[in-house]
Amino acid sequence: MLITLMRLQLLKWIRSSSFSRSVLIGILVFILGSFFLAYLFLFGLVLNRLVRELMGISDAVYGINSCLLYFYLLELIYRYFIQQLPVVSLERFLHLPIAKSRIIHILLASSFLSPLNSISLLLFGPFAVREILPAYGTLPALTWLLAVVLTSWSIHWFILWFKQRFEDSLTGILVISGALFLSIISSYFSLVDLGAFFEPVFTFALASPVPVFLLLTVLILSYFLCFAFYRQNAYLEELSDGEHVAFANRDLGFLSKFGLAGEVANLEWKLILRHKKSRTYLTLCLVFLLYGLVFYSHPAYQVESGFNSAFIFVGTFITGIFMIQYGQLFLSWNSPAFDFYAHQQNGLRALVRGKYLLFAGISLLCFILSMPYVYFGWHVLFIHLATFLFNLGVTMHLVIYLALWKPKPMDLNKGAIFNYEGMGISQLLIILPLLVAPYAIFLPFSYWFDDYIGLMALGIAGLIGLGVFPKISSLMAEKVIQMKYDIAAAFRQEL
Repeated sequence: MLITLMRLQLLKWIRSSSFSRSVLIGILVFILGSFFLAYLFLFGLVLNRLVRELMGISDAVYGINSCLLYFYLLELIYRYFIQQLPVVSLERFLHLPIAKSRIIHILLASSFLSPLNSISLLLFGPFAVREILPAYGTLPALTWLLAVVLTSWSIHWFILWFKQRFEDSLTGILVISGALFLSIISSYFSLVDLGAFFEPVFTFALASPVPVFLLLTVLILSYFLCFAFYRQNAYLEELSDGEHVAFANRDLGFLSKFGLAGEVANLEWKLILRHKKSRTYLTLCLVFLLYGLVFYSHPAYQVESGFNSAFIFVGTFITGIFMIQYGQLFLSWNSPAFDFYAHQQNGLRALVRGKYLLFAGISLLCFILSMPYVYFGWHVLFIHLATFLFNLGVTMHLVIYLALWKPKPMDLNKGAIFNYEGMGISQLLIILPLLVAPYAIFLPFSYWFDDYIGLMALGIAGLIGLGVFPKISSLMAEKVIQMKYDIAAAFRQEL
């Protein structure tokens, strides 16, 4: 059965019209993944030295055991965004005369064949050999490594259950974001040392195999929890309809006050919530709000007078990340329904203005949510205000203009991670406004006067852009109308 399923998947991949592109992308991902795993292995070889020299802990084993909880929290987060669900494959086989439980067992087993499940082994395997084996012996090193790896594999099955159970609601986003936020806050302010609380579990694995048996039990239970949920919900009508109706009536009513453009923005908001790829972008937008904690609290970025120029990038990133990520696929999001807008009176104009309205609204929300960064100083709030105005007045127009270069179609139901549908060279170049445009205004004034004058110039440039906003947005709408036949022809290509 497994060989048959693998053969069918291979035939589907080969017969796809995008086979050559998929091969090139697969080779690129394989090379990058191999480099990443190799670096993890090299990092594991020097992990004991890093613990002693950087953390200042003489007992490297105790130091690692105290930090393992934070590694698992990080693993929980990156698995949530990267780990793929086997549900898409499940839909293709439920109508066949094959036992449902057998199909689910095979699909769950195939999901385990992932490079993510080798990370803990590559990272902590060399540490166990170089540090624990000489000091404690072979059996303690083996039991400790098994305890670490079994915990990581348990997270694999837990995430498969968690994503399928909560991905269609805000619960999953809140839980993952809350776990990340609480771990960072507790560590930064030394409120609770969660790592030291769980350290005895892995220390006990050095003296006894009991934790290994307990964690093996947890692994088995997590697998059958995942299996039971998939088997209970493995019905075609649930897999096909559940995702599309979860957010069917969740709109932003106030957008209707902005006329036809507001109605289109409201439809775009529903599109974001209904589909995996757009919903992932929105989730990453909320996660990246914590990006400032990396810079604003780091001593290396503190200066005696003014502020570090790197903060301009941070402010632009935090307040404009949604328009950068979502805007780089400006019209690709609407590729399945582009003909509908193209044949409506003022349909394309309303589509473009609705997207402008949505970008501005979510950027305003990001700015408001980032206001607590004033804890690090009033200059941070001024930076966010200036970069927010610049994003609305300048960056947003640049992003939309670049996104109109040869847009490509895409399938909205596919995930965002390692999915390059809709992406091209022009879409990748959209990162340039984020890097270059703010500094083109800020640096000259900062050099000739001071940092705050440069910040003021940045905000004024944004206000000027807002002043001519109606004219520029109309020009963008007219450009879309002029290109509508070329865009429609590109969107009709078979994925």
